[in-house]
Amino acid sequence: MADMKVAAYICQGCGLGDRLDTKALAGVAKKEGKAAIVKEHEFLCNAEGVKMIRDDIANEAVTHVMIGACSRRAKTEAFGFTDVCVSRANLREGVIWSQPETDEAQETTQEMAEDYIRMGCAEVKKMTLPAGDPAAVTERTLLVVGGGVSGMTAALEASRAGYKVVLVEKSGALGGWAAKLHKRTPGKSPYADPQETPVAAMVAAIEGDANIKVYLNAVTSKIGGAPGRFEAEISTESGSTVTEKAGGIVQSTGFNLYDANKLPELGYGKSANVVDQAGLEALAKAAGGGAIKRPSDGGEVKRVVFVQCAGQRDDSGKHLPYCSGSCCLTSVKQAMYFKDANPDIDTVVIYQDLRMPGQGEDFYRSGQTKGVTFTKGKVSGVEAAGNQCKVAFQDLILNDQVVIDDADLVVLATGQVPNSGVDIDTKLKAEIAAAAGDNSLMEAYNASQQEGAVKPVSILNLTYRQGPDMPQLKYGFADSHFICFPYETRRTGIYAAGPVRRPMDMVQAMEDATGATMKAIQAIENAGIGRAAHPRSGDLSYPIFRKEGCTQCKRCTVECPFGAIDEDEQRFPQFNQARCRRCGTCMGACPVRVISFENYSVETVGSQLKAVDVPDEFSEKPRILVLACENDAYPALDMAAMNRNVYSAFVRVIPVRCLGSVNTIWINDALSNGYDGVMMMGCKHGDDYQCHFVKGSELANIRMSKIGDTLKNMSLEEERVSTFEVAITDIERVPQLINDYAALIQKIGMSPMKGF
Repeated sequence: MADMKVAAYICQGCGLGDRLDTKALAGVAKKEGKAAIVKEHEFLCNAEGVKMIRDDIANEAVTHVMIGACSRRAKTEAFGFTDVCVSRANLREGVIWSQPETDEAQETTQEMAEDYIRMGCAEVKKMTLPAGDPAAVTERTLLVVGGGVSGMTAALEASRAGYKVVLVEKSGALGGWAAKLHKRTPGKSPYADPQETPVAAMVAAIEGDANIKVYLNAVTSKIGGAPGRFEAEISTESGSTVTEKAGGIVQSTGFNLYDANKLPELGYGKSANVVDQAGLEALAKAAGGGAIKRPSDGGEVKRVVFVQCAGQRDDSGKHLPYCSGSCCLTSVKQAMYFKDANPDIDTVVIYQDLRMPGQGEDFYRSGQTKGVTFTKGKVSGVEAAGNQCKVAFQDLILNDQVVIDDADLVVLATGQVPNSGVDIDTKLKAEIAAAAGDNSLMEAYNASQQEGAVKPVSILNLTYRQGPDMPQLKYGFADSHFICFPYETRRTGIYAAGPVRRPMDMVQAMEDATGATMKAIQAIENAGIGRAAHPRSGDLSYPIFRKEGCTQCKRCTVECPFGAIDEDEQRFPQFNQARCRRCGTCMGACPVRVISFENYSVETVGSQLKAVDVPDEFSEKPRILVLACENDAYPALDMAAMNRNVYSAFVRVIPVRCLGSVNTIWINDALSNGYDGVMMMGCKHGDDYQCHFVKGSELANIRMSKIGDTLKNMSLEEERVSTFEVAITDIERVPQLINDYAALIQKIGMSPMKGF
């Protein structure tokens, strides 16, 4: 770049001036980093230091700034210069806080700092200032698919925030499952009695809200576009189709109860007096607050047995393996229907474990006070006996077989099955399970492909290359990690809320919908100015593709976790910037390195690792490259340093957006340049993944499993490249991993590639 002007600034604050020779660092930036302006400052992040940098940008035509101070995760506001390219050399957490303050360590500590200055200067010179997405637009409307309590909450919250809403509900009325309830479990103090549902009030609020447009008896028959510019075709029962534009989408399609017909051993279908929880709600609504009658003959109900975990928490593979969370609360509520009408009615809840989320403990105590009996047991069978039922169970306290032979009504707590639509990864999951010895999923998949089999119905009908619905977890819930990034899905700008995301009660569903709406609004606003969504919110860069070098291998289109890459008519990759999360997985996948970002590329990282001064093999100072995920591993390293957890001075750490962005050329270059080892630190992957980009860490692990041939061709030991799963909380473990690896390298010996 002809008009590039680099300025380097070295901070002396936070002990940097005491531990490091900052004058020597400035000399490195000037001589080796080729910085046109080099300045030291006693406290670079204070108002005076920031003003000095801003004045140089304004008056000296500085275009690229290298700041040698604290971690790039610190002082982001002070050093948030948006009109120039910025790199950060981590001298505080990365050097002086991670190294012992001893005379013996002074030399290696200074060497670390000088290398990080070289790396910072090398990185910034390979950057260009992101121009933003030239096609950035936004429609300040939220599309909500599903009109239950979750969907209505999302619509109302978005409207209150000043956004238009299009609410699509497949049935003829709003309310979902909540509209079928006689009463709800309490959502506010004193948590003692069942309460009225909020459905009527919410429906009235929606009907009176000019910001909310409702489509009933309607489905989304086609959704295309991207954040800020989705287009949804909405088909109604009458056959008409309308097109609505939206900036973001919330899927709140709820759940169905597990099919109790699959539980004949519990009497369902064999006796009219065996119902599921929805069946009891229907009986309670029909009674209108009066006495609930026995379904078989309309007779008086004197004893009710509630069977918990009916077809749930099943380890046989036949039924639901998970707990649905809200069923215990629901059974306590339903037992109170009877106790509140007639305290003499015997109500027995047979449970294995009672689970009462939120303030459910108070509700449980209230049930005890009203005389509800709770028995810890496992039901083995329910049989019809005229107009009554026999319930056999193992008493888990007394370790005894017990039979209740006069139950007038048996209620099965059957659990929640999400309405997620088509599982686009069904076959892949079945193949993975079969490889592990479990053929049940493959059998189910094969059955689903038989002629005449009932096919799952798509809900969103996305026009994405990867499939019509969002990816799902192994139990069918929308793939939205409930700890690291709730509501987020692998479809940028589309968020999951309520029981379609995980089992939950009404209180949790309303909170969930509020959170998902907030995320959708963030996506709408970010899309309007071309910025990335979470977790790189604010990033204006996007993939740049050099078409003439592309081999059409399709690795980028297949590996993108977010469906951001399609193919054009010539079968070249076609990038959708608004869907892109800027993880760089496509860049790591590309074997010919034709994909990059303005501020993050094969060259920005490659130039850093090449800038390090690698000592010769006789110095006994190995160099270990650490490629650390910026979302977990790099913060863990920073926090370890804050706790003064010391690690080897021989490592040089480069943060990467995601391990999925790691291109194997970086490994080759590092080894060819004499590095003695390469450590890659990424997030946990698998079913309980913690990767912020979902698949990035897993893809990197697969790629690196094939690096052995490269090492063999270079006559290097396989241990010289290792991958580690790291959590953000591993502040004690990460330094130990580094020290153990450094010891291993010392044992193996220096790389024979030094000096080549």
